[in-house]
Amino acid sequence: MREITAEQIAQAVRDACIAANRELPESLEKRVRDSAALEEQPLPRSILEDLGRNLTAAREMGIPICQDTGMAVVFAEVGQEVHILGDFGAAVNEGVRRGYLEGLLRCSVVGDPLRRANTEDNTPAVLHTRLVSGDKLTLTVAPKGFGSENMSRLKMFTPAARAEDIVDFVAETVRIAGGSPCPPVVLGVGIGGDFELCAELAKRALCRDVDVANPDPYYAALEDRMLAAVNATGVGPQGFGGKVTALKVNIETFPTHIAGLPVAVNVGCHVTRHVTVEL
Repeated sequence: MREITAEQIAQAVRDACIAANRELPESLEKRVRDSAALEEQPLPRSILEDLGRNLTAAREMGIPICQDTGMAVVFAEVGQEVHILGDFGAAVNEGVRRGYLEGLLRCSVVGDPLRRANTEDNTPAVLHTRLVSGDKLTLTVAPKGFGSENMSRLKMFTPAARAEDIVDFVAETVRIAGGSPCPPVVLGVGIGGDFELCAELAKRALCRDVDVANPDPYYAALEDRMLAAVNATGVGPQGFGGKVTALKVNIETFPTHIAGLPVAVNVGCHVTRHVTVEL
């Protein structure tokens, strides 16, 4: 049995909150920069070039890549051979508190959805925990801004739905969103499970590297079809028109009931942020 302290967890989450808000994953940053060359018109091309300059400036100045530093979403995979010394949930929230206050990140969480008083430290985090084999603790910290989160959708399809219907739903989601989620977007699509699981699958899909396709060739091909359909909407960078509306579509799936076909689309902006650490 391997022991990990609450302090180790808090420090790891603290550092990940700051790192995720200051720099994009390398593969996503490359897509943002490379996409400018795909635009033929001056306006969308110049917008994408500006987005690249913003990433450079944030890195050089040590400041967030977006003013909305998000609600902290933490995915934890806890090895069965790990013994956590202390309160795990409290340690995660302490890490978020330190990261947002010490990293000078905007605190955007209210303590009650209707009585909207700011908690002043961006806690609590949204924490998803899975028990896995081994003696490691893996934490993925994914700050999620709500300009894009608000554009996300879920639909309970019937089993009669075709793949084409799901592709149309994904493209429709982006077309309705327009410029609100700060395109070019990254899309996480969850298919299967039940009402709440397909939404979690969609959020997890946003944390997969944009250079990594779904391991199932069928769904990898469907990711490409969805990306093509979304880019055919013409929404373009920041909603001003163009060819590059999305940078990547990632699909995650789970078995489902014979009577259902849940589908969720979690919209991520061009700064879809996440950092993974292993303890």
